[in-house]
Amino acid sequence: MNKRELVDAIAPKVGDKKTATEAVNAILEAIQGAVASGDKVSITGFGAFEMVHKPARTARNPSTGAEIKVAESWGPKFRPGSDFKELVNAGGKKASKKK
Repeated sequence: MNKRELVDAIAPKVGDKKTATEAVNAILEAIQGAVASGDKVSITGFGAFEMVHKPARTARNPSTGAEIKVAESWGPKFRPGSDFKELVNAGGKKASKKK
């Protein structure tokens, strides 16, 4: 599901597509802004978004085997909540029975 499909799925519940687009954009901007400023965003039952530090390291170029220095960086991380995990796990069991 992409952003457009998410807006289409939400539109019937909030009234129209314009309102759904504004709602999705507002939620995503709020989450991105909070995580970028170092805050953790926890949504009970869904999961948590947070910023993680990736220290500098030495890697290898797979084609040549040469060492490459990778600079430190920061990146976003999502950890699913227990309700979300259970829902996905139940979906996986249903999908495997269809085969």
